[in-house]
Order: sequence, then C-alpha cells, then structure tokens
Amino acid sequence: MAEMRNLKEGGYVMVDGEPCRILSLVKSKPGKHGEAKARIEVVGIFDGKKHSIVKPVTGTIQVPMILKKKAQVVSVQGESVQLMDLETYEMFDLSIPAGKTFTEGEEVIYIEVEGKRGFSDR
Repeated sequence: MAEMRNLKEGGYVMVDGEPCRILSLVKSKPGKHGEAKARIEVVGIFDGKKHSIVKPVTGTIQVPMILKKKAQVVSVQGESVQLMDLETYEMFDLSIPAGKTFTEGEEVIYIEVEGKRGFSDR
C-alpha cells in the first residue's frame, strides 16, 4: 500500500484487481472544508483500459509487485506463443501483442503480476 501523495508518473498501482501504469498525476490544494485531492489517470498493463481515480492525498492505494522474467520461445501458433520460463522450465502460452513477432528459440522478457502473465506494453 502507498499513499496517493507518494505516487509518481510511470509507477504502478492496482485498480479493480488489474495492474495499471500511471499516466498522469494531479494534486489539488486543500479547500476551505476539505483536504487536498489527487487525481491519477492509469492504463491497464494487460487489458489496455484507461481508468481515472480521485482520492485524498492521504488515502492509500495498492501497489503491485511486478516481476520481470526471461523465457524462451518454444513455438508460435497463430495468435499465441508457447514459452518456457528459463528459471523454472515451466511451459505456458501467451497471446501475441499487436505489432510483435517472435521466432522459435528466441529469448524474450515477460512480466508476472498477481499470478497473471503477459508482455509489457513498454
């Protein structure tokens, strides 16, 4: 958990159980009868959906643990690619992001967040 005031653009937060990257962060001044607010615009890492969140700057939000891992491409089958993790030798399939191509035997980096795997949009 992190306070809204400590977040930075380019950081990561969890929104509705989905890991998201912070696109923008705007903090307002406190009003006469209220406290300062923070408004963040985020985009989902895996689903690409945009969200907007407004909370007090002292409010908290969950920050995900993002693991970058290496895998080797075993095979390419249409819209998905079969990978083997280079540490655990576990085999799994991921969908191929638009505009990317893979070749068999190539080493790639993927991310794992809260049990979900995918390729980063960065």
